[in-house]
Amino acid sequence: MIIIEKDNYKIFRDEKDDVNEFAAFLSSIHAKYREENVVIDILKYGELSLEELLGFLDLSNEHRANKKSFVIVNDTINIDVVPEEFVIVPTLKEAEDIIQMEEIERDLGF
Repeated sequence: MIIIEKDNYKIFRDEKDDVNEFAAFLSSIHAKYREENVVIDILKYGELSLEELLGFLDLSNEHRANKKSFVIVNDTINIDVVPEEFVIVPTLKEAEDIIQMEEIERDLGF
């Protein structure tokens, strides 16, 4: 796994070729980054099934419950079939924008 540290978030990128294994690994080490805003870069996987994407759902819900951002980046996911709990964007720039907006909302008490 590659971790890229930015000012107020971390980007996690898988080096292997198994999105389910990546989701399980991120869940197993969640305590190490639970206080960070997170971007999950799964652009390399291209089109994913809903089942593969759902591997991140519990992790996303738990992370967001801690008042931290959890954004998935993939440009081929059909957004119409994605549960509302997910924040999914097509580019890393949009992920950064989402994190900045969510930080402002948290600072304002929303």
